[in-house]
Amino acid sequence: MGAEDLTSIGVDFVDPEVEASARAVLAAVEDELRTCVTSADPMITEAARHLVEAGGKRFRPLLVALGAQFGDPTARMVVPAAVVMELTHLATLYHDDVMDEAPVRRGVRSANSRWTNSVAILVGDYLFARAADLAADLGTDAVRLQARTFARLVHGQIAETVGPRDGVEPVAHYLDVLAEKTGSLIATSARFGGMFGGATPEQTEALSRYGEKMGIAFQLSDDLLDIASESEQSGKTPGTDLREGVPTLPVLYALASDDTDAAATRLREILAAGPVTDDDLHAEALVLLRESAAMKRARETVRSYAEEARERLAPLPANPTRAALESLCDFIADRTG
Repeated sequence: MGAEDLTSIGVDFVDPEVEASARAVLAAVEDELRTCVTSADPMITEAARHLVEAGGKRFRPLLVALGAQFGDPTARMVVPAAVVMELTHLATLYHDDVMDEAPVRRGVRSANSRWTNSVAILVGDYLFARAADLAADLGTDAVRLQARTFARLVHGQIAETVGPRDGVEPVAHYLDVLAEKTGSLIATSARFGGMFGGATPEQTEALSRYGEKMGIAFQLSDDLLDIASESEQSGKTPGTDLREGVPTLPVLYALASDDTDAAATRLREILAAGPVTDDDLHAEALVLLRESAAMKRARETVRSYAEEARERLAPLPANPTRAALESLCDFIADRTG
């Protein structure tokens, strides 16, 4: 992983030794990932390596690496723990692409479009199995934690698919889904770093609480970038969620708004009709959303979660690693304007 990649994630390293240590873990993770997804069947190997080789932020292994800094980042199980987290994450992406019918992932054809939905699902299952196999080497506590994290991921995916139940406010439901689907795995990544680096139980718990809030903030900021970015800064064409009818936070705030001005009324009218597939309406909705009170409120929500993440770091010693984790909070708060 190059310097530009860590910069794009938002980490500001104030200590070159901490940065070098994190890079060493991430480099080892890359090598181990390719080994772990290799199968006796060449087709399975090709399909399983598909997203590994497409790259990605490796945000979860990074949090394992940083969490381990509060103990011994060279401890034997730190790299395997990071690989377990990334394999689990990659497995969910194969399943997500089938559910979303996504044609592209990380700039390459998605596995489901290159092969079939069935192959993509089974490859995702294979990666989950490889993660579980590797977790067994980490001990009973790690196996239990990974299984419980996986259960939260599935719970969140089901909740997202079913939608809010009667009497449940859509924004609250959406934030709960993000906590389950995204926050849970990032929380466990940070916890694994503390656990296997040898941090104290109090420090490990603080890392986990930080990770959950950071995961929610990171996903929310991605949602805002999908609307706010003029380029492909968000990793996909701006307004993709809007076109696909994905109800992200700014859209939910806009739909719940009781503003009576012409712009807010017109925006609700467009959004209430479902997926905005018409090009002219799509362009109009993007303009209205970018200037809306709903977008401002969504930005404030992102900042709130980023600040909550920072507060969770209080039990940790004030050292360069904590400063690196805090820099992520600043990056998330600032990246959407």
